[in-house]
Amino acid sequence: MSTAIVVGGGPNGLAAAVTLAQHGVQVTVLEAADEVGGGARSSEAILPGLLHDDCSAIHPMAVGSPFLSGLDPDRYGLQWRWPQVDCAHPLDDGSAGVLYRSVEQTAAGLGRDGGRWRRLFEGPVARFDALNTDIMGPLLRLPHHPLTLARFGAPTALPASGLAHWFRTPQARALFIGVAAHAFRPLHYPMTSAIGLGILTAGHRHGWAVAAGGSQAIADAMAAALIELGGTIETGVRVASASQLPPADVTLFDLAPDAVAQILGDRLPRRVARAYRRFRRGPGAFKVDFAVEQRVPWTNHDARLAGTVHLAGTHRELAATERDVHAGRMPERPFVLVGQQYLADPQRSVGDVHPVWTYAHVPHGYTGDATAAIIAQIERFAPGFRDRVVGQAVRSTGEMAVYNPNFAGGDIMTGAKDVRQLVFGPRITLSPYSTGIPGTYICSAATPPGPGAHGMCGANAARLALRHL
Repeated sequence: MSTAIVVGGGPNGLAAAVTLAQHGVQVTVLEAADEVGGGARSSEAILPGLLHDDCSAIHPMAVGSPFLSGLDPDRYGLQWRWPQVDCAHPLDDGSAGVLYRSVEQTAAGLGRDGGRWRRLFEGPVARFDALNTDIMGPLLRLPHHPLTLARFGAPTALPASGLAHWFRTPQARALFIGVAAHAFRPLHYPMTSAIGLGILTAGHRHGWAVAAGGSQAIADAMAAALIELGGTIETGVRVASASQLPPADVTLFDLAPDAVAQILGDRLPRRVARAYRRFRRGPGAFKVDFAVEQRVPWTNHDARLAGTVHLAGTHRELAATERDVHAGRMPERPFVLVGQQYLADPQRSVGDVHPVWTYAHVPHGYTGDATAAIIAQIERFAPGFRDRVVGQAVRSTGEMAVYNPNFAGGDIMTGAKDVRQLVFGPRITLSPYSTGIPGTYICSAATPPGPGAHGMCGANAARLALRHL
């Protein structure tokens, strides 16, 4: 029987392990933390019974993931829940750009931009299941559906700020560019539309779902599947050098490239080691969880029903904010993302106290405290919020890296998603999962298709390992 070692038990490491085990490989996962999950963990951070997602929270890319869909998630206790409104982007006048799962419903709320929203998304959403097989893998390969991918791909090359100007209303512009800002990039850069269009198209097809019982349920489902297939998980095992690795036919790393370079040392080909050590990091996330009585008092009604709320003001304000963060300057009004997962999954609340998940975009390695700035941004669109807070838990950029070493400097994307790294991954190659050592692969979110609890980086790397075997 072939054997495999997977270093790192985040969603991608677990997906790699499950994929290998499904093909009869004997797999052992080595995880440094006391529990698996990586960025897909949940905890009672403030009050007993009040459930917060530690990092990954909203999952439009995971619901339709080819890996998770093929896993029969219900069998392993993974169930999805959807809010009434997927996302709201409020403005200072009390209005908002409002995103629903339905393209038609979203377009109907965008006034004279409704037709443009339909033209941009109706076709890709209708063909998303076919399109998904291409966008959830390496970009530089022969696509399964070349015409569909070409139609979808053309606008992804545009800067998000440029594509936002195609819309005429402030609500539509803000709604689009707020989702595009998930890329953690200056929005006037090429290809910053790509992540926004991908998230929006997936969301219109499958919705911005949350996992019932917290994002930990995603990791737990993968772990249960692996154990059922005969795999082994060892937690509390930190691998610092190749000498610690047990013998195996294949080894996969759900780690950032620089960590892989440190572990493998001189075993890596020189050109690969150089690329991994030069891998560029992106801006950071500063996270604050709140315990809130009687919900958040949003001025905009739709925000009260939204699983996700983007706080950034107009598209111009958001573009300026992201430029500052990329340049290493902390903005006075940072882009703040708010998660209200309890609206779709009420079991996360305790009576009338609800968990509110937030983080702000901050410079890489930011050493200050962004808590007051986050509260001020929420107060801007929900006056009286501060008075309803009964507890909070802060995770700085430095603490992000302690929680998950892949998030060095608070970089929850595991690397800057600039054009080169978005297209190629950790190094310029047609095989982004290969380390240059036969039988050894990297499968973290530094590889295509990138961040999310979809598991596809791991599944893709595992398929390459199976071909090697």
